[in-house]
Amino acid sequence: MTPGPRRCALGLGCVTFGREIDAAAAFAMMDHAAAQGIELFDTAPAYADGGSETIIGRWLVEHGRPAGSPTVATKVLPPYTAGAIRRSVAASLARLGTPRLDLLFLHRWDESLAQAEAHETLADLGRAGTVGALGISNVNDAQLAAALTAQAAAGAARFAWVQNVHNFAVRGFDAALRTRCRDHGIRLMGYSPLGAGFLTGKHRDGVAPGSRFEVIPGHQGVYFHPLAWERLARLEAVAQGHGLTPVELALAWAVHQPWIDLVLVGGRNPGQIEQVQQARDRDAVAVLAELGED
Repeated sequence: MTPGPRRCALGLGCVTFGREIDAAAAFAMMDHAAAQGIELFDTAPAYADGGSETIIGRWLVEHGRPAGSPTVATKVLPPYTAGAIRRSVAASLARLGTPRLDLLFLHRWDESLAQAEAHETLADLGRAGTVGALGISNVNDAQLAAALTAQAAAGAARFAWVQNVHNFAVRGFDAALRTRCRDHGIRLMGYSPLGAGFLTGKHRDGVAPGSRFEVIPGHQGVYFHPLAWERLARLEAVAQGHGLTPVELALAWAVHQPWIDLVLVGGRNPGQIEQVQQARDRDAVAVLAELGED
C-alpha cells in the first residue's frame, strides 16, 4: 500500500517491563525499538514499582547513550510538593543510572498544579540541568489551562508534551484540548492504541486470562462500558469489510490522526512494534473515513 501523507513518530511504552515481561524480553523490545529508529522510551516509577525504570537503566548501561539514541521519559506522581518531586526525581535518576531526566511528565492531574510550588520546583530542577523537557499526562482542557496559568505565574518553562490515552474506543484528546495545545506549541503523545487489548475483541466473552485487564482489574472500567463496546463493534464491521483485522484498523486509526505527534507502542514482543510500523505505512484514508466521527 502507498504510505499516507504524514507519519507520526513512534515511542516504546514500557509499562509491561517487570510486570508482564521479564528483563530479557524487555531488552529484546528495546533492542528492536532502537534498531527501528523508535524515538522515545516511556516509563514511570509506578510501573512495576520502579522495576520498569530499573530494567531500562540496565539496558542504558549496556548500550550507552550514543547520538540519536531514544529519549527516555519518566514521570512523577502526586503529591506535587517540592520535597516529593525532588525525592521522586532522585529515585528515578538512581534507577535509570543517568544524571539527567530527558523528559519528565506529571503523571496525572492534581489540584496542587493550579498552585506555584510544583512549577517552581520543576523550574529549579530544569535550571540545575537535572530535568530537561516537561510534560503532563492524563489531563483535560480545563486542567491543562489551570496548570499553564500556574506555570506562567511561576516563570517556569511551558510543557512540551501532553500524554493522554489515544485509541478508537477511548479518546483522550478532544477538540478543546487539541486547540489549546496547538495554540501553546505543545505536542500530543498518545498511549494504548489498542486499548490495552480491548480493541482486539478478545474480551467479548470475559476478561482474557493473563491480559492487562486481569493483571489490573481496575482498568476494566475504562473500557467495559456501552460506548467503547459500540465503537469496537463498528471497528470490527468496517475492518471485515476491507479484509483487515480489528488490530490493523485500530492501529491505523491511532497513527493516522492528523493532529497526533507521537504514538507509544507497548506490548510483550517486538512483533507488536512491527504491527504499528506497518499500520503507519498503510494508506488508510478511505477506510478510516468509513469509521466516522462521534
